[in-house]
Amino acid sequence: MTDAAFLAWLQSATAIRAVLIEAVVNVGGTDITRYLSTKPYVTEAGDTPANTHYLPRASNGIQYTEAISLSTEASLTQGDIELNNQDGALDSWLGDVWVGRPIQAFIGDPRWERSDFRLIFNGIVDDIHSKSREVVNLVLRDKLQRLNTPVSEAVLGGTTANQSACIPMTFGECHNVSPLFTNPATLEYQIHNGPIEGVIEVRDNGIPVACTVTASTGKFTLSASPAGQITASVQGDKPSGGSYANTISALVQRIVQAFGKSSDQFSSGDLDAANLAAFETAHAQPVGIYLQDRENVLSVIQRLAASVGAQVVMSRSGQLRLIQIALPPAGTPTVITEAQMVQRTLQIVDRPAVSASVQIGFCQNWTVQAGLLTTIPAAHKDLFKTEWLTAIATDTAVQATYKLNAMPVQEDTCLLVRTDAAAEAMRRLAIRKVARTIYQFEGTPDLLLLELGQAVTFVNHRFGLSGGVTGMVVSLAPNWMTGHVTVGVLI
Repeated sequence: MTDAAFLAWLQSATAIRAVLIEAVVNVGGTDITRYLSTKPYVTEAGDTPANTHYLPRASNGIQYTEAISLSTEASLTQGDIELNNQDGALDSWLGDVWVGRPIQAFIGDPRWERSDFRLIFNGIVDDIHSKSREVVNLVLRDKLQRLNTPVSEAVLGGTTANQSACIPMTFGECHNVSPLFTNPATLEYQIHNGPIEGVIEVRDNGIPVACTVTASTGKFTLSASPAGQITASVQGDKPSGGSYANTISALVQRIVQAFGKSSDQFSSGDLDAANLAAFETAHAQPVGIYLQDRENVLSVIQRLAASVGAQVVMSRSGQLRLIQIALPPAGTPTVITEAQMVQRTLQIVDRPAVSASVQIGFCQNWTVQAGLLTTIPAAHKDLFKTEWLTAIATDTAVQATYKLNAMPVQEDTCLLVRTDAAAEAMRRLAIRKVARTIYQFEGTPDLLLLELGQAVTFVNHRFGLSGGVTGMVVSLAPNWMTGHVTVGVLI
């Protein structure tokens, strides 16, 4: 079925909407798939899956909300499927293990072949619950939940004083990190649990010293015993047979596919290749992040994305994307007329505060060293005792008009270069120095195909929107059974 035919069906008054749900669950130690639906449906012999009966217990289809946070935190899609259990037939399901199992939902017409149904949710079950004695509820999350696992839990081991220490992880380029002292007998240190691109410089209390680097193991060995604290500036993770990366998109793809719990790692099919390639082209700024303790994959990749005001999100088809909060948004806007908004549903839901100044922290000094008593230049000592370099953008006119403080809260990033940090500060200021509004309305069936981050221009006789205003879609709550969708737009 073509996109045009599917859209026509969504808008048709004769459409019979049915949601098919395929949920994996562990029963008695074995994973099986349970097939559920909102209406009776049985597949044919030539369908996939073949000759399968979908149990019509899903009373409300599937309810979920997608959103882009205006903060730097990743927003996980949340949802719910309510199953009719008035007869108690599903009571035993509460004893099965649903947590972390994949679930997919499809929309279509019960008169269609199975292959014509469209995927509308591809995520995981967070848990099973019962909101009342008549229902059982499957609590949903998108696949980002799989990334709530440590990047690495490897510890040094052995018999040295650092035997319980986590082996550090280095991605991209990092300045003045504290490597892990792995072997006192050989003066060996480690800066990454695996191959690296190289070591730029090793220092003893800020003074460069000689060393032998073994890039294949992420280690180096000093040529002489240290007099003080050893630090290093390094270029980190480089997969065996692969290429070193220090950009946001490339590092995000590398981390989600190669680190964390192996069973939860993403494959190439879990990535929106087109989106990530476009993001790589638009955002080639070098970055770096150093992990000395256990940190979750999701928090690490979101820190990388937030360096340019972006977020990690999952599409409805279950593919990872990077979306930058930007006004005006990228792409040709989709026009939304007043006829596509249910009457009297347009409202203002938020008015973000205006800012007159933005301060970006960049090029983190991963080991702050105050009071170095060495012969290095005073300017170098100042750098070693400073954790962040900063770039500030200020609009004095906005500051005066809104009576705002000049000194903003610093926003730390993984950026390395001053020009990149300055450009990002100016970009954020351009968005925040203008009074912004988030509008919300209930849209007609054709708007069910909107996506997070999409550019839209909408027209309404209220709130000064009669001439049409362009913004970015920041929230979506589709109701596939009614054919409506609640849309949030940042203007």
